[in-house]
Amino acid sequence: MKKIRVGVIGGYRGASMINYCKRAAHAEVVAICDKSRVVLDAQKEAAEGLGITFYDNFEDFIKHDMDAVVLANYANEHAPFAIRAMREGKHVYSEVLPIQTMAEAVALAECIEETGKIYAYGENYCYMPAPYEMKRLYRENAIGEFEYGECEYIHNCEPIWHAITYGEREHWRNHMYSTFYCTHSLGPIIHMTGLRPVSVIGFEGTKNERNLRTGALGGQFGIEMVTLENGAIIKSIHGGLYQNSIWYCAYGSKGRMESAREDAELGDVHMLYLNNDEYSGQYRKNSLTHYQPTRALDDLAEGFGHGSSDFYAMWHFIEKIKGNPQADIIDFYEALDMFLPGMFAYRSILDGGIPKRIPNLRNKQEREAYRYDRACTDPRVAGDQLLPTCESGTPDIEDAVYQRMYEIWIEDLKKKDGHTAVVLSQGAKKEAKK
Repeated sequence: MKKIRVGVIGGYRGASMINYCKRAAHAEVVAICDKSRVVLDAQKEAAEGLGITFYDNFEDFIKHDMDAVVLANYANEHAPFAIRAMREGKHVYSEVLPIQTMAEAVALAECIEETGKIYAYGENYCYMPAPYEMKRLYRENAIGEFEYGECEYIHNCEPIWHAITYGEREHWRNHMYSTFYCTHSLGPIIHMTGLRPVSVIGFEGTKNERNLRTGALGGQFGIEMVTLENGAIIKSIHGGLYQNSIWYCAYGSKGRMESAREDAELGDVHMLYLNNDEYSGQYRKNSLTHYQPTRALDDLAEGFGHGSSDFYAMWHFIEKIKGNPQADIIDFYEALDMFLPGMFAYRSILDGGIPKRIPNLRNKQEREAYRYDRACTDPRVAGDQLLPTCESGTPDIEDAVYQRMYEIWIEDLKKKDGHTAVVLSQGAKKEAKK
């Protein structure tokens, strides 16, 4: 069986995809790209004898002879890399998020259509045990027509902020707005129902002392109230509330299903509760059942991150390339259905909480209004369309905050590996001079 040859850009987050290709029977990793010497050295050591080529720049990497590219670089930079990769004849697996601006969305949609290359969005939370089982049950009409859902991705990142931003003032995480990182919450419900969002109202957490302590410029958390094409409503919440929570709940015309709450210590996203009736409107007492769903490849998926969903997201991508009609990928338009509610929720927030219509870029006539729309909170991309990071404006944070984050990061590295800390420290100083 011919293996699909995969290149990975981003050797840190991409480590899971690299490990997948090392273990898979239908794929192999042939090239790895990262700007960090430390990351490349670590991957070289782990890949000794496997014949993998390593690159420190994208321009050389993208010319490598390979079938597909995994984009595990910074979350606000995926769209330009995806376009380049497909123009070079490669299929694309894009980590979250799919785009940063509507202009990128239009350009990427047209690139996918013109090249015919496969685009798979790596929203791994869709493939977690309970959410994926919810999709199967919904498509079998277990709870009837979807009417209302709630989804949460709460992750208090203050304790690790120094480790994921390296004390860089301009790191994308410091500039993201409150509803930007929304697809871990919304994604599984969208994937479950297959319904398109048509409008949204946004809310943001304005009490954001934890963010200001770490150098993050956005609101503490975001909420999207999303209306779907069938009139159903989703409440999505995500961000840095205290503690953490991953939870999904779906109400239908004849039942309800949800994952376990983390605090219940009953398996959270590995446990599913189902309460349904045979006929819409009929309530049958004691119809509740709960169980831990299993998936066909769980033995192979053991040890992969995010409830082994990292394995399944990659498996479906490779199978799609190989022509498997059962491959369950998230294509670009579905990725937009997961992401655009967050983008337009923020525009709702900035406009005082009024509802915003969510465009459907499947319709070519809707694209022209957004072809030059670069509005975002990234000053390197937005130009004169730069948005504030909060409804109240962009906070002014002292350099000392970022210096503190940098120093904590280096101290943590020294505890783990003194050599790595020295190399990274020198690299960071060089970058600061540029």
